[in-house]
Amino acid sequence: MKHNTTKAVILIVEDEVRLAEILKKQLEEAGFNIQLSGDGYMGKKFVTENHYDLVILDINLPLINGYDLCREIRKVDNSIPIIMLTALAGADNKVAGFDSGADDYVTKPYDIRELIARINVFLKRSEVVNYSEVIGMADLEIDLVNKTVTRSGQKIELTVKEFNLLELFLKNPGKLLSREFIISQIWGIDFDPGTNVIDVYVNYLRKKIDKDFEPKLIHTKFGFGFYCNESEI
Repeated sequence: MKHNTTKAVILIVEDEVRLAEILKKQLEEAGFNIQLSGDGYMGKKFVTENHYDLVILDINLPLINGYDLCREIRKVDNSIPIIMLTALAGADNKVAGFDSGADDYVTKPYDIRELIARINVFLKRSEVVNYSEVIGMADLEIDLVNKTVTRSGQKIELTVKEFNLLELFLKNPGKLLSREFIISQIWGIDFDPGTNVIDVYVNYLRKKIDKDFEPKLIHTKFGFGFYCNESEI
């Protein structure tokens, strides 16, 4: 079997232990680094705390099913390739998988050669995309791949939610974002819109990226929402 020299890191979320171990061995023999998770909750935790080049997940998972896990992963990383590997072969299942954010849908039993070929397609596609994508404003820069933030060359440590919120602001420069929009993008549409969590996290961001720097980048338009700009508008 041809070995992959890129040593891509792949997360497999599969509750059937024997199948997970077999797949892990097969992919390690193909040259990949593999991490296993036996349920959807741990799968979500791993993705929020680590960087992976690709995720393979089952649908029938304990705690968080594959559809919901896929949606949760997309909130953390919208670009990571996700392959659903499942025994559910119905058209409705496939549609639901793609609707939840999956890039590919492979049914069990699978051919390992075909699965590896599909993995390599996504990894090569990721390489074509600017894999050192950096966005920013003024002297603030965030690396979307390495999840790092700097301002005036000074590294700033952010939590996952703080990073996601800052990314949302920087991808919508000068655009007024309502609390409802921010909640739907960062916390999910089921989150309580009456909570003050957005104000709390905006204040966290301000302390970290604005307090000791000029110009101030995060602004509030009372009664409407928040926006990121080099000056008030």
